[in-house]
Amino acid sequence: MDAQDRDPVDAIIDQWAAVRPDLDTRGMEVFGRVYRLARTMGDRMEKAYARFGISRGEFDVLATLRRSGEPYTLSPRQLSATLMLTTGGMTGRLDKLERADLLRRSPDPHDRRGLKVTLTERGLAVVDEAVGAGLALQTAALSALTPEKADQLADLLRELLGATAAD
Repeated sequence: MDAQDRDPVDAIIDQWAAVRPDLDTRGMEVFGRVYRLARTMGDRMEKAYARFGISRGEFDVLATLRRSGEPYTLSPRQLSATLMLTTGGMTGRLDKLERADLLRRSPDPHDRRGLKVTLTERGLAVVDEAVGAGLALQTAALSALTPEKADQLADLLRELLGATAAD
């Protein structure tokens, strides 16, 4: 490997090899890079979504409603389960998005104690623009790989994620 092909994770692996040559650092090589990539792309996505007045977490709520299809309505419980958030965390996001007129909460007609969360027209427009901006960033980052390598990477990550989710 040429010096220009090396990254900060390679330097960390070299340091461990010098002081603990007995360690198998393969996991560190993979997950160190996955973590750094996720953090870098997460920061980029946060900036992209900020142009629309929303955070990544708020985008996730709007996108979940959008993906649910018309009438773009879910219960807070369904949103919490999909996004793996506590009800308290969800309430904070919903409050902010409702104040921004991106969604509305209304009584559930089938459950007196329940609520329904629905995208507003403005919320639909914002999430549609934001998802396009986010995908453009992701596509640009993936352009460093051939389409075949990107497909292979997606397949390998799916396989690894499936294996670790079973634990």
